[in-house]
Amino acid sequence: MLLFHVILGALTLVLSRTVPVAIAEKPTFNRENVVRRYNPIRTNLSTTTPIQVGNGNFAFGADITGLQTLLPFNILSSWCWCNDSLPITPNQTEPSDFTGMDWWTHDRLVNYDIQNPAEPEISQWLVANPHRVNLGRVGFLYKGKNISIDDDVTGIMQSLDLYSGILTSEFTLHGQKVSVTTVGDPSSDIIAVDVQSSLLRDGSLGVFFDYPLTTGVNKFEAPFVGNWSAVADHTTALNNITAHIASIRHSLGGTTYYNTIEWEQTGHTTGPFHGTHRYLLQPAGNTSRFTFSTEFAASTKTGIKPFAAVKEASTHWWAQYWESGSFVDLTESGSSDAEELQRRIILSQYLLAVNSAGKDPPQESGLQNNGWYGKFHLEMVFWHLGHWARWNKWDMLERSLGVYSRFLPSSLERAERQGYVGARLGKMSDPSGASAPGSQNALLIWQQPHPMYFAELEYRSSPNVETLNKWDHILDELATWMVSYAWWNVSTQVYDLGPPMYPSSENTSPNSTYNPTFELAYWRFGLKIASDWKTRQEIPVPESWSRVLNNLAPLPIVHGAYSICADLPDMWNKSSYTSDHPSQIAVYGLLPPTAGVDPSTVNATMNLVAQTWNFTASYGWDFPMLAMTSLRLGNVDQAISYLLHPNFQFDDVGNPVGTVVPTPYFPGSSAFLLAIAMMAGGWDGQEGIHFPENWGARVDGFSAGI
Repeated sequence: MLLFHVILGALTLVLSRTVPVAIAEKPTFNRENVVRRYNPIRTNLSTTTPIQVGNGNFAFGADITGLQTLLPFNILSSWCWCNDSLPITPNQTEPSDFTGMDWWTHDRLVNYDIQNPAEPEISQWLVANPHRVNLGRVGFLYKGKNISIDDDVTGIMQSLDLYSGILTSEFTLHGQKVSVTTVGDPSSDIIAVDVQSSLLRDGSLGVFFDYPLTTGVNKFEAPFVGNWSAVADHTTALNNITAHIASIRHSLGGTTYYNTIEWEQTGHTTGPFHGTHRYLLQPAGNTSRFTFSTEFAASTKTGIKPFAAVKEASTHWWAQYWESGSFVDLTESGSSDAEELQRRIILSQYLLAVNSAGKDPPQESGLQNNGWYGKFHLEMVFWHLGHWARWNKWDMLERSLGVYSRFLPSSLERAERQGYVGARLGKMSDPSGASAPGSQNALLIWQQPHPMYFAELEYRSSPNVETLNKWDHILDELATWMVSYAWWNVSTQVYDLGPPMYPSSENTSPNSTYNPTFELAYWRFGLKIASDWKTRQEIPVPESWSRVLNNLAPLPIVHGAYSICADLPDMWNKSSYTSDHPSQIAVYGLLPPTAGVDPSTVNATMNLVAQTWNFTASYGWDFPMLAMTSLRLGNVDQAISYLLHPNFQFDDVGNPVGTVVPTPYFPGSSAFLLAIAMMAGGWDGQEGIHFPENWGARVDGFSAGI
């Protein structure tokens, strides 16, 4: 009986929605030509962002030499983290000594993981640890000495072939040409390098490997991560395994990993240089070509993929990536706006595959530098990953969606400890599932319905029993907590959210904040999806779910527009509230209309945002969110204006420029692709293309969104 209903639901879905690109003819445009049209080219050294090669779990940031010769851009991974030494105080030495803070929450004390002033050392240690490790640096030396952009290098030309993932760098070093090809392996933490130069023949050109100490001293480390001078605080050791293989062991902060190097021509490794953790790979044969591969891993290797194999694997993987999933071609529009959007579309897709497609959700700077100590934020997961679903790249999305099942035990424990039932997701996390202390970390709630959104998108793509079973337990526990968290207000006869809490804008007083607009709408959306999940399985919807869903507080309105939350009568007259994220407009952009959402009030809100908002303090997903709401309101031109807003910029290689936070801020890239998917495929009731008609936009593989 269940299978019959699933099949019937799938047929109903297909018959009730128009898929705009599944019309008679498939678009005939050449994806490869469109992609290669936007290959990044650099002729000068960027001191702010590298060009990266990588695979979502591992990324190598190169300067204009193809390595990290001139600047110590980073090598980051999903797996390598370390800890600082525990603080030594008279009373506390262990994380278990942390007690957090008790806050009054509807007539009872609830313990939250918030820094305790009486426990400053262990509180801050837990915020900063573990932190993501910069695995090292690989660069060239000239006659054993460092190379300078001012004194040594001229004739720079660097290009990244997006369709193959191959980075080619050419420069002149002391009058001699050097050509470097750098490639990342799609399935391991390997970079492979092909160097061609006459400087190799007499040993003038060598390759160094160096290793920093990564600490939790700074919340942000951009564009460079790690301390290169604290040599005594960590250890390295060289093991020459064969005449062509060496391994360097690096130990820091309780973590040990290995950098294996394998070269094809004659050469040898030595080091470290005195007073450093720097090692030298010196080509020694009478040849003008030298190829090597280097892998970073938790264990040493006796053999790794050679350059040719890595290059072939990269070429194959990237071609598959571009030819699969959905695609947008705006190249025939003749519009400069369309041209810039197309550039951002292509470069964002490349960078997100490199930085935001790992086994865990990405940190907000991906694998380019460290923000928030390298930790990822669960409230940002949909902004980071939702585009994979809308662009029909489910294999990329599946890499990290397992985080919800992995984090379910700690989420259940968190809820139980606070006196709730169900599972309460944390916020600022590392791969263990721990949530770092902090008032925002403890009191944000908008991460809770994200799995409902993912589940519904997957069910639309694969409406079968497997999808229902995959998400059922997760949605059940999350919805149970959402209902447990909602508080029945006897005076108003509605269910309230908060206090204490932070709304998604994080700019109000947590002790007084309640009934935030976006979170109320998201609660309705999430509980509706969770209820539909039960109905699809012919399981009764819990009465408490329906009761809360049907009796949630109305969305707060101030001066005829939606407010951030219900306790701000001066919402539109106070600059501290008309800054940061205008998330209340997401109720009719990111989300489909839920009960109580009025399009005319949304429109009034958008007008007030345009008139009053301090956009210099907005960043990242704010502008795509505004664009998505503009689209639902039928204003395509306004949507494009927000996507090209002066405060929403992308650099020459496609990195979303940070304003309030350092560059890159990758939720801007992924939210941008969400908005583009909405323009390419539409949404329920408004299926089809929503680009300007005179652009002649061609799209492939999109279906309508929610």
